[in-house]
Amino acid sequence: MNNLPASAAGFAALCFVGAMLIALLRLFRGPSAQDRVLAFDTFYVNGTLTLLMLGIRTASTVYFEVALLIAMFGFIGTTALAKFLLRGEVIEP
Repeated sequence: MNNLPASAAGFAALCFVGAMLIALLRLFRGPSAQDRVLAFDTFYVNGTLTLLMLGIRTASTVYFEVALLIAMFGFIGTTALAKFLLRGEVIEP
């Protein structure tokens, strides 16, 4: 019974990696730019969750800090891409 949380975290990490592969496929094949931005958003969220599951399995705090950085940069990147698609420029004059 003691191994159940670690194996559950491992299974969840495998599911997140599978979701990342599907998002990566949509990122390259997406028919429109909006689909690609949504796939990028899904990709970084699943990457963050994969790192969190890895941090739970290894009981290391380094993974949590890296996951926080990925989440912050991913949010900024998604916001910049959405603004670019909406207005055609990221920084307004």
